[in-house]
Amino acid sequence: MNKIALTFLMLLSLSIPLLAHHGNASYDTTKSLVVNGTVTEYIWANPHVFLKVDSKDENGSTSHWLVEAQSTVTQNAAGWTKNTFKPGDQVSIDVIPIKSGAPIGRFRGRIVINGTVFKEGGQPAVAH
Repeated sequence: MNKIALTFLMLLSLSIPLLAHHGNASYDTTKSLVVNGTVTEYIWANPHVFLKVDSKDENGSTSHWLVEAQSTVTQNAAGWTKNTFKPGDQVSIDVIPIKSGAPIGRFRGRIVINGTVFKEGGQPAVAH
């Protein structure tokens, strides 16, 4: 086998775990739900931004949600900053839930922060 082909195969084998990391296999992409609650922590870091939200159900039980977004670069391009969310903020966010039913999701779309719809680009749209 020539040197170029061997190098190509080695690089290809190293890239397979990277593709697996960015898969959607654990998320149920056929569903979406709205998480309403209070921000407890906002993690502005790479490789993913995370938001922790305490959400109460109709019985008063609290679920501790972990919501994943993209990288800081991608979120910044959408208008997010390290100050977009603060502990204590009241939020309503659309998420794609994880298949297991655990309180974990990925940001999907609409975000309301303290009664104001967050518009991509960082500008509040309208009061909710």
